[in-house]
Order: sequence, then structure tokens, then C-alpha cells
Amino acid sequence: QVQLVESGGGLVQAGGSLRLSCAASGRTFSDYRMGWFRQAPGKEREFVAAISRSGGNTMYADSVKGRVTISRDNAKNTVNLQMSSLKPEDTAVYYCAADLYSDTYGTTDDSNKYDYWGQGTQVTVSS
Repeated sequence: QVQLVESGGGLVQAGGSLRLSCAASGRTFSDYRMGWFRQAPGKEREFVAAISRSGGNTMYADSVKGRVTISRDNAKNTVNLQMSSLKPEDTAVYYCAADLYSDTYGTTDDSNKYDYWGQGTQVTVSS
């Protein structure tokens, strides 16, 4: 198993930036492909970004492409989400998720594939 703890959320003005981090503990971090999802009030959870076990492959939702960068540090057991040019519609609780996966380079935007989830961190973007 792996335990995930997100941090870095907060209140930011539109156009600003935030860096979210997710610290993992437990089983070998590099065995997991990772993803970030978000859920706004009254809406379903949606995919934001994903990264392969190696970090060599990434995937982004169209709504954040060009504004968000996902990265990971397998030595530090962390996955990060650098967000810039934030918009009010980016306001949500952001969750990191982990999927134990055999392939080094695969990614997925399917939340059902992720077995482990953090508790979430709130991001609020004011207009």
C-alpha cells in the first residue's frame, strides 16, 4: 500500500500560480503511476494530469494544458503539480492518486484505475 498526503493549496488571485505537492509513503513509490484530479463543488471529480512511473510520460486534461506541469521525484517520493495562469474555474479540491502498474511508461486519466487517494488540498482562485 501507499499513503498520499497533498499540500500546497491555498487562495490565489486569477492569473497567479501555485505548486501542489503530494508526498507518498509505504510501498516503493516508483512502482506507481500517479495522477492529479480535482473536484469542484457540485461537480464530479475530473482528471487534471498524470505521469508515468518513470516520469518520462505525462498526460494533461485539455482544460489545463499549457498551464499545468506534473513532475515527480522518485528519490523523494513526491509528485508535484505546478499550476500557472490560474482561473476561477480552477477552484476545486485537488487530489493526488496512485496506481500500482507494471509498465514503466503508461499513464491514465481514468480515475477508476487509481487505487490510492490522498485527502485533498483546497485551491481557491479569486477573480
